[in-house]
Amino acid sequence: MFTGIVEELGSIAAIEDQGDAVRLVVETAVVLEDAHLGDSIAVDGCCLTITEHDGTRWTADVMAESLRRTTLGERTPGDRVNLERAVRADQRLGGHVVQGHVDGVGRVLDRRPSEHWTVVEIGYPAELARFLVEKGSITVDGISLTLVEVGESSFTVSLIPETLARTTLGFRAVGEPVNLEVDVIAKHVERLVVGGYADEALARIAARQAEGGAA
Repeated sequence: MFTGIVEELGSIAAIEDQGDAVRLVVETAVVLEDAHLGDSIAVDGCCLTITEHDGTRWTADVMAESLRRTTLGERTPGDRVNLERAVRADQRLGGHVVQGHVDGVGRVLDRRPSEHWTVVEIGYPAELARFLVEKGSITVDGISLTLVEVGESSFTVSLIPETLARTTLGFRAVGEPVNLEVDVIAKHVERLVVGGYADEALARIAARQAEGGAA
């Protein structure tokens, strides 16, 4: 699990073709400080597992499914990427609950800079619309952000100078793709409601209350 608070910008050192997968080598400074083999690191919001590391570089195997469903399939050596270690139980949850499981790829549609922040408009796949609400949470390339406006096919987020300076959204240009992960709580709520489980639960609660028992 992650929080969507990017720890550093790393860079892709190498991409080794493995046929039905690739071996990704990432150069970094911070996230390997206490790293062990098997630990998880989010790369632009994609949860990857450390298979090798030497203190300044680490390696992860990326399967074909991940390459197809995320922007990792479009990355090239030298590209900078957002990095975050998996959260510890004793850490503050500075952003929101992020799984590192990308739900879809969006695209930067517009950038509107102002004196103190930049508004970025991002187009999103239609199947994610039901999970997006104004003032709700969204993860963009591993960054925990608050939805400002939500339209039928795009949403906006406001980026403060700190976010612009420390993440890839500071230089992500109009037309470029970004990884999107919706709020996992919204997905579970939808499952309860659409699957009919919410109706069953409410019926049981109503029955207990009618009998004078606790819910």
